[in-house]
Amino acid sequence: MHTIAMISRKGGTGKSTLAIGLAVAAMEAGHSICLLEADPLGTVSNWRRRRTLAGPMVETAHDGYVLFHRVQALAHCGITLTIVDTAGGWSDACRGAMAAADFCLIPARPSPVDIEATAPTLAAVRESGKPFAFVLNQIQARSGRLNGGAGSLGERAIALEIADVLALPAIVQRNDQQDALSRGLGVTEYAPRGKSANEIRALWQWVWARLSCVSQPDAEAPARTYATLPAAVPPAGAQLRLCATGAATGHAGSIAPAG
Repeated sequence: MHTIAMISRKGGTGKSTLAIGLAVAAMEAGHSICLLEADPLGTVSNWRRRRTLAGPMVETAHDGYVLFHRVQALAHCGITLTIVDTAGGWSDACRGAMAAADFCLIPARPSPVDIEATAPTLAAVRESGKPFAFVLNQIQARSGRLNGGAGSLGERAIALEIADVLALPAIVQRNDQQDALSRGLGVTEYAPRGKSANEIRALWQWVWARLSCVSQPDAEAPARTYATLPAAVPPAGAQLRLCATGAATGHAGSIAPAG
């Protein structure tokens, strides 16, 4: 089983909409899905109550320790993919989601404020050692911000010596996404030939390709557990700098809050 954690310090980036869209696209590709909701706002649960079609399974877990161990249990229940939808900010549930994840997806809107707000989330994900990618979301159609947002994230990736961390494609904000949610559908079900549906399918294929490349953990390395992950992240206004780790480790650098 694979687990994706939707993580973002900033609220309003569209994590729940992306989680639902990806879950339905993955289900259409043959996966058995659990959407595990750790967001008290209950967007995913409300969507499931409106849904008349079978699947995906939706469960809630707001305690990080419970969430972490529930993901482990789902692997023995026939689930092939779990997507964890977390709340904005940083919580114990975010910590549990990150601990359980094989891959972290960080949605960000293409504005300077939103790009800057990814810094503390990026610091925590990097500290966890989990594979991750940004996804530019809620792009205005025919907006020049797409290239600017992609450039900002690309520059940050270069500065941190990280390659291939921008998921493709970017997701444009369109009415059919919200119309689909209001009917308990994924956008690929609501408007299967629409542009939004094509973007979500393509994003799922990109994410799945990355998940398929996630290497198995070293058998000699200690297992990463819930307790080993950071309990907190830097404050929202923190900036990042590279901090040398020493030649013996072979690492180019690590993330630290700028002083």
